[in-house]
Amino acid sequence: MDTDLKTFIRDVPDFPKPGILFKDITPLLRDSNAFAASVEALARPYADAGLVAVAAVEARGFIFAAALAARLDCGFIPLRKPNKLPSETAAVEYALEYGNDSIEVHRDAIQPGDRVALIDDVLATGGTAAAAVRLMDGLEADLIGISFLIELAGLDGRRHLQGRHVHAVLTYTE
Repeated sequence: MDTDLKTFIRDVPDFPKPGILFKDITPLLRDSNAFAASVEALARPYADAGLVAVAAVEARGFIFAAALAARLDCGFIPLRKPNKLPSETAAVEYALEYGNDSIEVHRDAIQPGDRVALIDDVLATGGTAAAAVRLMDGLEADLIGISFLIELAGLDGRRHLQGRHVHAVLTYTE
């Protein structure tokens, strides 16, 4: 890859709370070459996969997944927070550090056997990604892989995705 994408990721200490080192992707999004290179890197594992769609959890995952869907000539499936989708939904609840959350998808967005990739910006602790996988499995999608722009390897989010094909463009170990 000609573009060193890590140079476009800004570290923001103590955000959103003290002790967290936030990886800010907005400089990457601002640069057309870096954004295009990130989409190409995310597309690489799926170039010949025959995807029906890419799915992503709001919000930053939408940015990459929509561009990836256009690049791979397939559909885009939004996985949303509760009560954001107007038609019949399937939902999965998952644990957060302080409480629970859930994600939903339109039931008719995925047909059994549809070849789908799951895309997000960051793999941290893996809770949201694991919930999205359960949602895809519940609708009987053929989940080809899960890709992230950034993996925070020190948080070991992959442990929740064992047995799945997981791809990260950038990995941070600190």
